[in-house]
Amino acid sequence: MINLTLPDGHIRQYDKPVTGDFVAKDIGPGLAKAALAIRVDGLMKDLSFVIEKDCNLSIVTAKDDNALDLLRHDAAHVMAQAVQELFPETQVTIGPSIQNGFYYDFAREKPFSTDDFDTIEKKMMDIVDRDLKFIREVWDRDKAIKFFKNKGEIYKAELIEAIPNNEDVTIYKQGEWTDLCRGPHLPSTGKLGKNFKLMKLAGAYWRGDSNNEMLQRIYGTAWADKKQLKNYLNMLEEAEKRDHRRLGREMDLFHIQEEAPGAAFWHSKGWKLYRTVQDYIRNRLEAAGYHEVNTPQLVNKSLWEDSGHWDKFREAMFVTETEDKSLAIKPMNCPCHVQIFRQGTKSYRDLPIRMAEFGSCHRNEPSGSLHGLMRVRAFTQDDAHIFCTEDQITEETKDFCDLLMSVYKDFGFEDIIIKFSDRPEKRAGSNDTWDKAEQALTDAVDAAGFKYDLNPGEGAFYGPKLEFVLRDAIGRDWQCGTLQVDFVLPERLDAVFIGEDGKKHRPVMLHRAILGSFERFIGILIENYSGRFPFWLAPLQIVVATITDEVIPYAETVLSQLKNQGLAVSADFRNEKINYKIREHSAAKVPVIIVLGQREAEEETVAMRRLGGKDQEILALTSAVATLKMESEFPRSEI
Repeated sequence: MINLTLPDGHIRQYDKPVTGDFVAKDIGPGLAKAALAIRVDGLMKDLSFVIEKDCNLSIVTAKDDNALDLLRHDAAHVMAQAVQELFPETQVTIGPSIQNGFYYDFAREKPFSTDDFDTIEKKMMDIVDRDLKFIREVWDRDKAIKFFKNKGEIYKAELIEAIPNNEDVTIYKQGEWTDLCRGPHLPSTGKLGKNFKLMKLAGAYWRGDSNNEMLQRIYGTAWADKKQLKNYLNMLEEAEKRDHRRLGREMDLFHIQEEAPGAAFWHSKGWKLYRTVQDYIRNRLEAAGYHEVNTPQLVNKSLWEDSGHWDKFREAMFVTETEDKSLAIKPMNCPCHVQIFRQGTKSYRDLPIRMAEFGSCHRNEPSGSLHGLMRVRAFTQDDAHIFCTEDQITEETKDFCDLLMSVYKDFGFEDIIIKFSDRPEKRAGSNDTWDKAEQALTDAVDAAGFKYDLNPGEGAFYGPKLEFVLRDAIGRDWQCGTLQVDFVLPERLDAVFIGEDGKKHRPVMLHRAILGSFERFIGILIENYSGRFPFWLAPLQIVVATITDEVIPYAETVLSQLKNQGLAVSADFRNEKINYKIREHSAAKVPVIIVLGQREAEEETVAMRRLGGKDQEILALTSAVATLKMESEFPRSEI
């Protein structure tokens, strides 16, 4: 007897092996129609999978959290079939699902064009209409290699040759079309639907190695229904309007040029924005008991070797030789902070020590991945490390999470997701150390009362971490903050404190960041607000605009009083019509325009216009200055 435990706890019994499809039909015709796959003891399988022993079983439908990944994977296969039916000389290589969509890499002498997309999409819809069954087969390795080589599919043959001997070579057929794939897949192409769209072309090296052939990658997006697809395309359209690179140029904030790839040239207004963000976070950290430090840019190779970063990050490090030494420009601040901790004797009474640095770092990111401020080579982190005892992990985690949530709220982000990333495949430290670190972080975040999603295998190489993902105004997710529990680095770099027992002990090192990097976070802010920053954050807060030249002396007085309060203000005394001035500064997204005419000069008032507002407010000069001064202060959400 085979016992299948369903999600609601009910057990269904069968006297012989059954497929997932059979179980779905046995439960009910509605479920059978909606079924896309099954989950057996947590693992996704085809509906046709034969269940031969007791297990926990769930039927996957379009409502399932992982259903979209399944749809997108199938969309990649359907696209590959469409391409080969249209362009038979094309070789297919690898085609996974990704966030919001899918891609497939193709080998073809003649380059694709976006003009081909419409034709490919129509062929994909035709394949959907054919409702071809996905059929899984396990092939002999030599047979599979010979099959694909005979088809001229040398890349597929190479992939099969790389599969470990103890693993099955699984082939999926959809009609006459055949592909190498682990699966699982939908029951048929008809289940995919037609809610997909091809998006862009890109180059991609075979297996990600720049020494290999350049392939052509076609990206697409796929969704469960038309509404989701429409919403996503509308979001992309809105995102394009908000592109921080375009707004950066239009608002005179920054630029990037080829002579300094992956690094920003900050203009006056942009640097004012940068310094406002930095001053705000510095203010918050000082209030939270952090001590700001500064560490060298160039550090001897030996320290990176001792910390383990040389083996892990060498390819991303900029290295220079001087005399007989190899020096690396620091890609992170952690080992340097340990060096400060090691100066002098530390007691348990000194802990926790919260050490912060606005550390300028450099990483040799691939040129193809660089993207405005979002992906750079030169960046500054709002980095900090908390040296504490094991007993202090929970309280420090709670305090940090509260601080982070408060900071995000001040910047206008209140929809925050937390992900728990556990041990990666390649890591430093023993399993016992990782067991202890993961348990400590789990206990801490539970005690702090925050819910989280598990992100398996994505921890740092020295410890598990929490990742904080914020959602912007148009629904995009950005991973910014992190908190990592590290028992490894203090051991590697010999950090100790004297415990209550008079003996030496290792501190725990909590690596944490809130913004992540100033560059990327500012890029996110620009796009979130579409350049229409809140008053306290705006690099230019006020423009004083005159209607006639006669009021310029009064305007100078207004300007002086605003500047004396530390407000970011400029003057527009040009001989232009006031409506023209208002349109121009509104287009430049200045939050407040103060309009001054003869009446305002005589009565010592101002006419104040808010960005996006239709009306103007008449205020006494002293009242207006006081109001704007108050609005310019840093916000402070309750922790």
